[in-house]
Amino acid sequence: MSEPFHVLILGGTTESRRLAESLYGHGGTYGHGGTYDPGGTYDPGGTYDPGGTYGPGVRVTSSLAGRVTRPVPPPGEIRVGGFGGAEGLARWLREHRVDALIDATHPFAATISRNAALAAAGAHVPLLAVRRPSWVPVAGDDWHSVGSLAEAAEALPALPGRRRRVFLTTGRMGLAAFARLDELWFLVRSVDAPEPPYPARMETILDRGPFTLDGERELLRRHRVDTVVTKDSGGAATAPKLTAAREAGLPVVVVRRPPTPEGVGVVDTVAEAVAWLCQLSGRGSGAETLGSDASGAASASGASGASGASVASGVPDPSAGRASG
Repeated sequence: MSEPFHVLILGGTTESRRLAESLYGHGGTYGHGGTYDPGGTYDPGGTYDPGGTYGPGVRVTSSLAGRVTRPVPPPGEIRVGGFGGAEGLARWLREHRVDALIDATHPFAATISRNAALAAAGAHVPLLAVRRPSWVPVAGDDWHSVGSLAEAAEALPALPGRRRRVFLTTGRMGLAAFARLDELWFLVRSVDAPEPPYPARMETILDRGPFTLDGERELLRRHRVDTVVTKDSGGAATAPKLTAAREAGLPVVVVRRPPTPEGVGVVDTVAEAVAWLCQLSGRGSGAETLGSDASGAASASGASGASGASVASGVPDPSAGRASG
């Protein structure tokens, strides 16, 4: 019996968990809270009812950085912590005979993404990045685009009007950039409590998305927020704050996301990633397919099936076969 097709998912995002759920499912659904519903239908951004099984021909390992103390666990094998840079990751790929690497990390996890690109090239393992689309301003938005958290901190005092109460939604790891702005008050929302250095005048809300529009409206009103700072994380889970800010006429400082490493193929959806893996593994039909509805997912998303072209420019040619380990 041949070894299972081994997929390593660099995760920590909703997309990474949904991808593991799709690959590891058994005709039911793994819910958002990590619970399994054997009779349900999983929906990763569109209707997606496998009706069959993705195993036992697929081995799924999800890697979590360990920065969140209570992550929602994906199904399958889980490892927590770093690999030791690009060289360490390349060694892990070879030692564990990984056949495909999926970078489904946060759009701002630039170091991890760069290490993934270097490791995949060094270990000769096909790599694909899953990136939720960027947010796009619409009529009525007052967005101020900056290239970094440091630039965001510099932009705040220069905004028109007397802006003094800032809703800061950039995560707990980058608060040091705003620590010197003693004249401003910050409302910080984070999954885990932040550690210094951070702004002296700060209130913290510990919460995890998705967030509702009504909830964001009330949050801005209750805390008398007059400015919003966010990273361009994309996705629907935290987007309601942008709508609430638009309705309230508030300026939003948006930190642009770093580019994906050169030469790495990118898709927007979990369905496209599943289609790429199905094509890469050579299991496009019958009992050996990654999933009985994999081709349907590809069709619905605009990605190709096992017999089609690569789903994104720069994606390694599936005809190259499995990694030698």
